[in-house]
Amino acid sequence: MSFRTRLALPVASYVVLLVSALQTLVVPVVADIQADLDVTTSAASWVVTANLLAAAVLTPMLGRLGDLYGRRTVMLGVLVAVLLGSVLAATTSSLPLLLVARVAQAASFGLFPLAIGVLREELPPHRLTGAMALVSGMLSVGAGLGLVITGLLMRPGGDYHRLFWLATALTVIGLIGAWLLPARPGAATGTLDWAGAGLLGLGLMLLLLPLAEGNGWGWDSPRVVGLLVGAVVVLTLFVLFERRVTHPLVSTRMLSHRPIVVANAAGLFLGFSMFAVFLAVSTLVQTPPAVAGYGFGASVLATSLIYLLPGTASGVFTAPLGGRLVARFGAKATLVIAATLAGSGFAWLAVLHAATWEVILGALAVNTAVTFGYAALPALLIAHVEPAETGIANSVNSIARSVGMSLGTAFVVTMMTRNPIPGPVPLPREAQLVTVFVVGAALAVAAAVTVARLLPRAPQPQPQLTVAEVEADEVLGAAGLEVPVRR
Repeated sequence: MSFRTRLALPVASYVVLLVSALQTLVVPVVADIQADLDVTTSAASWVVTANLLAAAVLTPMLGRLGDLYGRRTVMLGVLVAVLLGSVLAATTSSLPLLLVARVAQAASFGLFPLAIGVLREELPPHRLTGAMALVSGMLSVGAGLGLVITGLLMRPGGDYHRLFWLATALTVIGLIGAWLLPARPGAATGTLDWAGAGLLGLGLMLLLLPLAEGNGWGWDSPRVVGLLVGAVVVLTLFVLFERRVTHPLVSTRMLSHRPIVVANAAGLFLGFSMFAVFLAVSTLVQTPPAVAGYGFGASVLATSLIYLLPGTASGVFTAPLGGRLVARFGAKATLVIAATLAGSGFAWLAVLHAATWEVILGALAVNTAVTFGYAALPALLIAHVEPAETGIANSVNSIARSVGMSLGTAFVVTMMTRNPIPGPVPLPREAQLVTVFVVGAALAVAAAVTVARLLPRAPQPQPQLTVAEVEADEVLGAAGLEVPVRR
């Protein structure tokens, strides 16, 4: 195995960590951006919303482009766009330019499906499951890392521009790593389905915009209802259109094949769980007990380091463990374990959240469940799609996770702002936090039952080749000789 090939796993792990870190770095500093730019709360929230909407449009297109023209080539283009966006965000004090920068940074969402495609191209089969699990676990680790870094850099007197300078430096490192990867031709043929990409992007924008803005607009407002109805219409048209295209962006089989549908439903739940526990636990521990009768009055920094970091940092260890679970028991069993563990964590938090260790343990259980689930999803998808569909299949699953994150964020924010405790700073009642945790537990039970009943039993695994046999086959293949069939 060449030096460049050996870089596939560390580079893929790093760029995926970068994806999720960029996703969460900005969330806690929206209020700081609002104050610095002297804009309304609604206008400042577009720093997050614009990134999310652009990602919904770009992710499937980038995944497909990676299948067509080579993952390394597209990955380099994505990282250049993210670098330019990070530099612009670090140097501007204009809201329109900051929104342009956040749109450019949204290209980073395409790095996850590209990274999974690189692993499939470069690694031998006996290493692929564990590698994908480790890379997927970086999604959870990076999200927590982003929150912790924000807490450290935004201590009293901190300037949010520091976060974007840090993003610039991190992106340069990723760009160097991706440049060193082997160059491979595209695995797919045909062209990019621009019309399909436009319909899918429009449908996802119509879906995600009301989820992001519904709390401010009102969930029963004509704008929210109209956009959601429009999303259903456009996405239905997208499915009908894809059935008639010679080279569709998303094949009809991918939209209807049960394992892939279940994988996307599981991704939706895992995205919901990750952001629901982040936001609910942050709110819980920062609430002053003298006013609300519960909480710990923790600072943003203490929230990140004490309550959230254990659950996210543990992903370094739980991601490989998730890979071993997938290799030993299969993706289906691992997903059921993940949903069961998430349900246990949410149920624990609903009942026990009066002591620091109780909150840390509950958050750790949910975050570990998310890591296990993320470890199983790429293995499940790759087992049911052709190599030429790897990028788009993982892109669609990434979108499902993003929609789940949006749903989790919208649900928690809605619950936290309903019927607050009166005072100078409105605070949520304890019962509202308990409701969030109970709903999380109920969704986990539904996810476990769905996966257990609807996901077909995995085929009997074939005996794995030894490292020596794999290397011998690689040498024979490179020499143009016949590779023996080993049973």
